[in-house]
Amino acid sequence: MNTRTFILNCPVDLLKKEEAINIVNNTIADKKNFQIITLNPEMIMNAQKNQDFLNIINKSDLNIPESIGVKLALKFKGINLNQIRGVDFARELVKLASLNNYSIAFLGAKEEIIQKTTQNFKNMYPSLNIVYSHNGYIKGEEEKILNEIKQANPQILLVGMGSPYQEEIIFKLKDILQNTVMIGVGGSFDVFSGVVKESPLIYQKLGLEWLYRTICQPERFKRIFPVLPIFLIKCIIESIFKKG
Repeated sequence: MNTRTFILNCPVDLLKKEEAINIVNNTIADKKNFQIITLNPEMIMNAQKNQDFLNIINKSDLNIPESIGVKLALKFKGINLNQIRGVDFARELVKLASLNNYSIAFLGAKEEIIQKTTQNFKNMYPSLNIVYSHNGYIKGEEEKILNEIKQANPQILLVGMGSPYQEEIIFKLKDILQNTVMIGVGGSFDVFSGVVKESPLIYQKLGLEWLYRTICQPERFKRIFPVLPIFLIKCIIESIFKKG
């Protein structure tokens, strides 16, 4: 069993990427529904004011430390752990599906982006068993789309619709599907499609992908600030007054 700690009342699993992949493999073998959340400061801060979202995070089966902000928050607690980039983890799940002939499905992004993502992965892994793909514009027809996913019955499902909506959709699907590992992947489909350029390796190694994305997409600035500094201040205060 992996160890969990809490950051501002949100559970975070303390494990490496390889360990998380092994958990996915074992879960599929055990034929269980399983929700994975790639936890970042924006999500944790949202959970402070959104009780329903906090409930979803607490009931999630695996919460991986996705960002440099979460890595720093853990460090304040005396825990040294590398972040697991969501886009890298999603890639690993696609590779895992190809190697083990797991059925996989994609939900999210614009139609042209999800089509390009699907095609790129098929080119990369010709034997990849993609049983379903659909764009993320499903409001108003959620029931229909969720039923289609149920009929497709994927073993792995990647949902890229932004947080907290993607986590809410997965939470609903946990009561509908059987034997499916589900993960919210945010804007990863934009990267997989080639529409958005991935941050250079130096930014990744320094944990500054957020800075690169903000430079490329200045509109992100309002999302990150003041959320990130407030998050870090709250985590410092929590580390002083709490242990564990």
